[in-house]
Amino acid sequence: MRRSNSPIILRWVSVILILLAVLLTVIQLVRFSRLRETFPAGTRIAGVPVGGLDRQQAAQRLTQVYGLPVELRYGDAIIQLRPSQVDFRLDLEGMLAAAEQQRLTQQSFWQAFWDFLWNRRPGAVEVPLRATYSQARLRAFLESEVALRYDQPPTPAEPIPGTTTFNPGKPGTVMDVERTLTLVDAALRSPTRRTVNVVFAQTAPPRPSLQNLEVMLRQVLSTNNFDGVAEIYLLDLQNGQELDLAYAYGQRVPPGIAFTAASTMKIPIMVSVFRRLEEPLPAEITSLMEAMIEFSENDPADRLMEQVMDKNLGPLMVTEDIRTLGLENTFLAGFFYPGAPLLRRFQTPANQRTDVSTDPDPYNQTTAMDAGTLLGDIYQCAQTGGGTFAVAFPGAITQSECRLMINYLARNRIAVLIEAGLPEGTQIAHKHGWVTDPRDGLIHTISDAGIVYTPGGNYVLVIFLYHPVQLLFDPANLLIANLSQAVYNFYNLTGH
Repeated sequence: MRRSNSPIILRWVSVILILLAVLLTVIQLVRFSRLRETFPAGTRIAGVPVGGLDRQQAAQRLTQVYGLPVELRYGDAIIQLRPSQVDFRLDLEGMLAAAEQQRLTQQSFWQAFWDFLWNRRPGAVEVPLRATYSQARLRAFLESEVALRYDQPPTPAEPIPGTTTFNPGKPGTVMDVERTLTLVDAALRSPTRRTVNVVFAQTAPPRPSLQNLEVMLRQVLSTNNFDGVAEIYLLDLQNGQELDLAYAYGQRVPPGIAFTAASTMKIPIMVSVFRRLEEPLPAEITSLMEAMIEFSENDPADRLMEQVMDKNLGPLMVTEDIRTLGLENTFLAGFFYPGAPLLRRFQTPANQRTDVSTDPDPYNQTTAMDAGTLLGDIYQCAQTGGGTFAVAFPGAITQSECRLMINYLARNRIAVLIEAGLPEGTQIAHKHGWVTDPRDGLIHTISDAGIVYTPGGNYVLVIFLYHPVQLLFDPANLLIANLSQAVYNFYNLTGH
């Protein structure tokens, strides 16, 4: 009987299959070993995909990505910051080692090989950025290379020649170093967001200087062809700065000129009344005060001095109060009624000047600065309850009384002089004054003194004009209105 060859064939087939299986396994092991030398798909180091790359290739890619400059945009300017400028350094060894460590600890070799055979991909590996840089160098770069070069200073406001207005200037820019530093820090640490919009703030143009205002006021006097004597006093109620400008017949002269006070003297009278009376004022006194300030009547002024101070020496008591406040160029030497006796002849530094004279009335005189200083004292008292009044007349004049004084002055609405140069609705507390000279029936002196409240700042403005021949009201009114408008525009620039 012939023997069957089937078992032998089966054996050889089995051997061949085993050999094939071993060969395939070896091939897959080789492939897996090679693949194991690279980072698995999905691996990200410092946000950069490095799947399929070996250590050297991954290091090159990281260096390339984080070596790109950071682009800073400041307005229209573009500034490049190379990471090397701030000593930016990647911890390549540390990050690559961390990635390998994560991969190796996820699965053992054979478990990973088994998953490879079944086409199961390993989990993605994420390694955060490890890097250092010099924040001091970055700050220095921002301050010297960016801010110093690209910050724009504001263009200052300047007077427009021949007008009462100012060019408001243009705002500037200043970089916010701290906030920009934070954004650049984030850009240096990002593989994709390498552009930074520099954070900056606008800086408003500086207000024109008082010298600028003085130039404009001189131009206003010149363009109005004023050929008399003028003094303009300005007190900034925010910072106490003063401007005192005096002109005589086209020439600049030292300030402190003695002028006839006329009805502006009623402000000192009002202060003296409140010094001696307490609120609430008697109805008769209130009525007289309203007539004296609001309607500028002379008889109520005399009656107030007679009733509250002294029937015969009331004007001298007002003068004494004014001197107590330190105003040496202001006095009242008699009542207002025609033919009133001159109680005393006063000599002051202002009326003893020989370089300029306005032929001031021997009954009542003041200077622009004295009148403005007194209004400033009233304002300060109304705001805080303190100031000069509290020192000169302790406990005699209260904050509410000073506010009431301002309310009286605010009722003096005449729509001319300083008030005419202000926008409609602007609050002003003021007292005007002019008088007809009994010797020739003409006006020689016109004045206005007030506290002006504006969005751009509050101020005291006093303007005195004198002409030896005649001061025509309409041209004088226009001149004072223009001067007032210039000062208002100084505080309230267009575009601010």
